[in-house]
Formats: sequence, C-alpha cells, structure tokens
Amino acid sequence: MMPLTMVKTGEANVIRKVGGKEETRRFLENLGFVSGGVVTVVSEIGGNMIVNVKDSRVAIGKDMANKILVE
Repeated sequence: MMPLTMVKTGEANVIRKVGGKEETRRFLENLGFVSGGVVTVVSEIGGNMIVNVKDSRVAIGKDMANKILVE
C-alpha cells in the first residue's frame, strides 16, 4: 500500500484505506473515496491532485491525498 500522492498519472488504483480523523474520513467518503473503490490520478499541480473517482473529477490537496492509501 502507498499514499495516493505516490501514484503515477493515468494509473488506476484500488483504494484500500482512508485515514485521518473521523471528520476527514467522512468528507472523503462522501466524495467517493471508499475502500475497494477505483481512483485514477488525472493531473498533479504543485502537490494538489485532480482525480477520477466514481465517474467524477475531484480536486484534493496533498494533505488529503496522503490519507488515502491505494494498491
């Protein structure tokens, strides 16, 4: 497992764990970052990422991306 920030652009990865405080986890789950879901990094600009998750494009900061563990 590795944090989402270490994933190559365009590669599909399976979400294994969403870390952080309860509030943060709930926020990310509402965006579609759930265990077993597929996430693909579309682009990365200055550490901030645009990702495809559940047929939606979502922009998240580096701190949030570090809390999402993928495989």
